[in-house]
Amino acid sequence: MGPILIINPNSASSVTQGIAAAIAHLAPVNGPAFEVTDLPASPATIMTAEDVARAGLGFAEAAQARPDAAAFVSACFSDPGVELTRTLVKQPVIGVQEAGILTAMARADLFGIIALAPGSVARHRVKIRAMGVESRLAAELALPGVSAEASGRDPEVYGMCVTLGRELAQKGAGAVVLGCAGMAPIRARLERDIGIAVIDPVQAAAAMALGLVGAPE
Repeated sequence: MGPILIINPNSASSVTQGIAAAIAHLAPVNGPAFEVTDLPASPATIMTAEDVARAGLGFAEAAQARPDAAAFVSACFSDPGVELTRTLVKQPVIGVQEAGILTAMARADLFGIIALAPGSVARHRVKIRAMGVESRLAAELALPGVSAEASGRDPEVYGMCVTLGRELAQKGAGAVVLGCAGMAPIRARLERDIGIAVIDPVQAAAAMALGLVGAPE
């Protein structure tokens, strides 16, 4: 059985390394390995609709080039290329936003999201509506346009995440979804500091991929 290919659709190697570290504990003893990579031609942070579109094409091309893979994960919260790639390959294709939201709803009635930037919120809402789960969203609150790398490594940004997470809890959220794969390093600490479940969407997608692929024959 081939690997589960987790593609960070941006070019930030530090984010890619953080993703690999965050999912390492999920790797089965007997089963598909995780392979984590990125798209060097993409921007370091996917911030605009144009970034999403370009990254989506790159993700689709990368998936088509790996027929040996058991499954694919688009490791950006805007799920770039997921719908397109599902029409091009036979393997499971998972977006981290979709997986993160589904996991959050398994933990709590209402969930919240911490986004990288105000402009991301409307784009995420389109996916939430398409999933038919807008009634389960307590709120989505945004950081002031920080980079993917800073979202998981900058102490000042972490303080902002704590503030936003507590505000989401006050709005009724029982679980918070991290709105960027770059936030993976802060998941456990943030959960302790805000007192409610915090979902790393990449971990959620990796676990879902394992379930869809199943055990080796």
